[in-house]
Amino acid sequence: MMCGDALLRQEPWFISLATIGALYSAAVVFRLLPHLALLLRRPTDLRHRYGAWAVVTGPTSGIGESLALELARRGLNLVLVGRDPAKLQDISETISKTRAVQTKTVVFDLSLVATPQGDEAMRRLQETVEGLDVGLLVNNAGVAKPCAVYLHEMDVEAWVRMIRVNLWTLTEVTAAVLPGMVQRGRGAVVNIGSGSSEAIPSFPLYSVYAASKRYPKTLDISGILV
Repeated sequence: MMCGDALLRQEPWFISLATIGALYSAAVVFRLLPHLALLLRRPTDLRHRYGAWAVVTGPTSGIGESLALELARRGLNLVLVGRDPAKLQDISETISKTRAVQTKTVVFDLSLVATPQGDEAMRRLQETVEGLDVGLLVNNAGVAKPCAVYLHEMDVEAWVRMIRVNLWTLTEVTAAVLPGMVQRGRGAVVNIGSGSSEAIPSFPLYSVYAASKRYPKTLDISGILV
């Protein structure tokens, strides 16, 4: 019977596979290091680095609500933008009762962007943020409905509403908030995308959604802000 060392010398394929496995493991660890460093470092003072106010779209549920609560915990005043007045009031009161920050709400049905009603709501948003030290914009609002259907199975207006929220809203809200950041020389814009734009090519039955959520990743304004 051959010993283990002799067996390894006789099987070069084993050494090749072991080498590939080691290199892959090292690559995975290398990719995780920045995330680990982010977890270990001291939290950034958001007010000092970016500004006293944050604008969050879609803050009444899910990721948007969690982000709004976390930003309030980190000491930022909030402009909350959404379509449901009652839900906006609820999240605003929750923040005001638990955190020593200010909140402002803007009722805005984002599916109406680029329509006369949407233009009026956009003016209200611009008036609300005017004069505020807005240092952070979170473009979180998104629409996933209609869900898994063929394009021809839904009225085209449903797809247009999705595109308005997922793509046009992000553009117009950013355009409304960005000039103040540029003038002050600081700020950050966070665009929330979706794994559906990465996981499967064209994402069958969700292609319009996946395409519209790819846009937040490709909209790069990093060279604008200081």
